[in-house]
Amino acid sequence: MALSKLERRTRIKRRIRKIINGTATKPRLSVFRSNKEIYAQIIDDVNGVTLASVSSRDKEVSANTKAEAAAAVGKAIAELATKAGVETVAFDRNGYLYHGRVKVLADAAREAGLKF
Repeated sequence: MALSKLERRTRIKRRIRKIINGTATKPRLSVFRSNKEIYAQIIDDVNGVTLASVSSRDKEVSANTKAEAAAAVGKAIAELATKAGVETVAFDRNGYLYHGRVKVLADAAREAGLKF
């Protein structure tokens, strides 16, 4: 029997999270993508703390298309990470393919100075 989209993404997510783990020196940049919005968090898994978070729903982030919103979120999360003293992160695509809005967000974060 074929898996549903959610079951498939959950399996991929578990497989990724076995390997990727956020620490204080190299936190995890987690991306969540809904149909309308996109969210990014920088997480220290050891202490269980979210260091920074940005979403396309924030007032500072304004865009016409979903791809532009993803780029704006990527740039904003990189700026917040720099303020929090984070230079390198482990990118957690959260079970999504590295394609489309997830890739746009990652590229924008890299351009803004985040290393991963």
